[in-house]
Amino acid sequence: MSTTTGGLVILSEMLDKLPLSERKIATYILEDPNTAITLTASELGERSSTSGAAVIRLCKSLGLKGIQELKLKVAGDLHKKDEEGYRDIKPNESQATVIDKMTNNSIQTLRKTVEVLDRNELSKAVEAVKHAKTIHFFGVGASSIIALDAQQKFMRINKQATAFTDIHIVAMLIANVEPGDVVFGISFSGETIEVAKILDLAHKKGAKTISLTKFGSSPVSDRAQIKLYTSASKEATFRSGATSSRLAQLHIIDILFMSVATQNYDETIRHLDQTRETIDMLGNKMGKRIELRGEQE
Repeated sequence: MSTTTGGLVILSEMLDKLPLSERKIATYILEDPNTAITLTASELGERSSTSGAAVIRLCKSLGLKGIQELKLKVAGDLHKKDEEGYRDIKPNESQATVIDKMTNNSIQTLRKTVEVLDRNELSKAVEAVKHAKTIHFFGVGASSIIALDAQQKFMRINKQATAFTDIHIVAMLIANVEPGDVVFGISFSGETIEVAKILDLAHKKGAKTISLTKFGSSPVSDRAQIKLYTSASKEATFRSGATSSRLAQLHIIDILFMSVATQNYDETIRHLDQTRETIDMLGNKMGKRIELRGEQE
C-alpha cells in the first residue's frame, strides 16, 4: 500500500467486514479523522467506546503494522486535494456529461486502487512471475477478459502463459502444474467459487498462487499466497463494474507486467521487437493474399 495515503479508503472499504468493536473505531475515524490522528490507541478506544486492544486489532485487520501507520495514512489523505466523488449516470444524460462522469469515475478508481496496492505483495508477485516456468491466468465472466489480456501481454515477452475460462479445462491444466508454475486467480468480488477452488488445487500441487480481487478478505484472496488488490470502487446503476472494476484490474496487470519487464529490460525489448516483426510480416502476407484474390476476381 501507499505509505502516506489510503487510510480512509481502506477503512471505508473494510467497514462492513469488520467485527463490531473494530467497526466502531473505523466509523469514528471516518467521521472525525482530524481528531482521530491526534489520539493514542487508548484514547481512540475510549472515544469509540471500545478499547486500545481493539484499535490494535483493527490495524491488524487492515494489514497495517500499528496505529502510527494508520494515522500516517489518514493524515496523508487529509492533505490531499479535494477530489470529486463517483458520479452515477442518470436517465437521458447528454454524451458530454457521460464522457465527463465516466472519465472522472475511472480516474477515481485508479487512484484508490493505487492507494490499496501493497508494494510488498507486488514485489512478491513480480519475483514469482519473473521466475515462473508457466503462468496460468484464470477468471470467470468479466474477469476472463483480464486473464486473456494478461496472457497476451506476457506472451509478447516470451513468457509461457495460458488463459482459460472453462473450469473443466482449467482443472485438467492445474492437474499437471509443477512447483515452478504460477496460478493467477482473478475475481473482482473475491467470491467466485471456481477461482477459489482452482487456487486450492494449485496450492496442493506446489504451484505459487496469486490472487487479484477487490480489497479485503475473501474466499479467493484467502486461498492465495500472494494477494493483489484493487479498490472496491462504487459501481454506477448501469453496472460500471463492467468498466470501473475492469479498468482497475487491467491497471494492476499493467503494473505487474511493466515491473517484470523493467527488470529484464534488454531481453524484453528484444522479444517485443521480434513479436512486432512477426506480426507485421503476417500482416503483409495477408495483405498480399487479399490483393491477389482481388485481382483474380
